[in-house]
Amino acid sequence: MALKELINKIVPIKEDFSIGSLLSFKITSLNMIFVALILGLLALLGWGITQYIIHGHHAYNVTREHPWGLLIAGYIFFVGTSTGLCIIASLGHVFGVKEFNAIGKRTTLLAIITLLPGFIVILCEIGHPVTMMIYNILTPGTTSAIWWMGTLYGLVLTFLLLEFVFALRGDHKWSIRLGIGGLIADIAAFSTLASVFGYLVARPIINGPFMPLYFILTAVIAGAFFVFLMYGVKYRLNFPEEVTVALIKLAKILGLLLVVAMFAEYWRFITAIYGGMPERTETMMKMIGSTSFQLETLFIMVLPFLVILLSKGKAIKTLVFLAIPALISILMMRNDMVHYVQVKPMQMLKITEYQLTPTWIEYSPSSVEWAIAVGALGVCFLLYYVAEKAFDLDEEHH
Repeated sequence: MALKELINKIVPIKEDFSIGSLLSFKITSLNMIFVALILGLLALLGWGITQYIIHGHHAYNVTREHPWGLLIAGYIFFVGTSTGLCIIASLGHVFGVKEFNAIGKRTTLLAIITLLPGFIVILCEIGHPVTMMIYNILTPGTTSAIWWMGTLYGLVLTFLLLEFVFALRGDHKWSIRLGIGGLIADIAAFSTLASVFGYLVARPIINGPFMPLYFILTAVIAGAFFVFLMYGVKYRLNFPEEVTVALIKLAKILGLLLVVAMFAEYWRFITAIYGGMPERTETMMKMIGSTSFQLETLFIMVLPFLVILLSKGKAIKTLVFLAIPALISILMMRNDMVHYVQVKPMQMLKITEYQLTPTWIEYSPSSVEWAIAVGALGVCFLLYYVAEKAFDLDEEHH
């Protein structure tokens, strides 16, 4: 009881919150499915981490020729979704778009709980995560984009946690200030992550200034789909009036972003194909011809855009259902991006690694990689369930 009072002084929690309240819920088929989903995902994650601890990177299907795999893609998916959610939350708190005040507090929470699984996934990808955390502080590599990315995401988590605490306390003055800091740090962090790819001069398919902007654009799209999914689950598709207004506004913004995304994708393809540059053109044509890319384009861009266009943004229940294949497709899109960066053998590898040079480097994630990348969603859902029980996440009018 004393611990609860101490926590309540820092961040207000519900009076009826206790360990027992976490285990008590109305037994319905939907609730049982949700509980089974959380437990199944956590078990999957636990098995994957155990295999990683025992076998190290030998549990993964990555190689010297293809060193980045699904866990890199999973990390980008989680932290990118968090960045998108942070930007969406800032529309109300920071930019004063009053319709988004109704979803600001919960969206900030979602930004936090999608960031933490990203940290888990990337720690499982790093060969020596403990050593990394120590020397990241003792010997900072200020010329390294990866060092800046990790440091900035630590700052992002700090800002988001403090913003959420002050929002719960009703201190909107400080939540706005911290929201501005979190927004700047989050955009800087995710664009720096994108620059890790853009700096790859030896990989013309990805090199250039396009990637940071593209990452931010797709992050907001992923965040919007995640908002639709979580609010659909929260309210069982029976939205309160203020939430309905916010989601319709978000749907219209999403429609605009999808147009921009399709426009950006078109010119990315044209500039990669035009001129027949060696490696770049071949890689882009291989990616465009893949089934995964075509399904991603359909579920992320084409179908949601048509629904928003034809309904003028009012078909929010349909968008809730489309959010599931869209988010799965975004994860696969991140994986395809990571894969196609490495799919063409580099000249040095052709000389030193192969007797007979392959045309393409093939890769498919191992069961352990899938277990960690997908199982990390269990952490996200568990944290959301606990927060829903512990905190008042419905925004007050101010």
